[in-house]
Amino acid sequence: MKNNLIALLLFGLTTNFLNAQIGGWNPKAEQKAQETIAAFQEKNPDLIDFFNEAYAYVVFPSIGKGGVGLGGAHGAGTAYEQGEVVGRAKMTQVTIGFQFGGQSYSEVIFFETQKDFQRFKASKFELAAQASAVAVDVGASADVAYQGGVAVFTMTKGGLMYEASLGGQKFKFKPLKR
Repeated sequence: MKNNLIALLLFGLTTNFLNAQIGGWNPKAEQKAQETIAAFQEKNPDLIDFFNEAYAYVVFPSIGKGGVGLGGAHGAGTAYEQGEVVGRAKMTQVTIGFQFGGQSYSEVIFFETQKDFQRFKASKFELAAQASAVAVDVGASADVAYQGGVAVFTMTKGGLMYEASLGGQKFKFKPLKR
């Protein structure tokens, strides 16, 4: 028992040391974010302008969502400021109401200004249930205006979900250690 505890402690210290050395950089997460950006732009080339003109954006390659009466969703993403990776983000959503099923989707949140992105970075940002996300589809118009300095686009990856529920998305931001 004592040996297991010592091994666990050493593993934890080693993991923390390695994470500090790496500085939070995760090449696999960044690769998935780049693949997701390419998929959004391929599905609707009009989004290229959003990626080029937004002050910042956060890319969630895969958000899993499910529910039966009470539901939830969770995903991890990569945050870009002026085109450079600046951190990681987590999204959590809780919903209540008529819902059944599960699905997976990608989401990109664009921030119009530095001030809008600062709210996100302070982890004081959430999207209310009434926030409108534009479902990206072939030929769908990306001529969408920012609402409150934010524009949200989603793209379904798979699954089926019937839903008439209330809830909201909450976000946590963690800056990269440099």
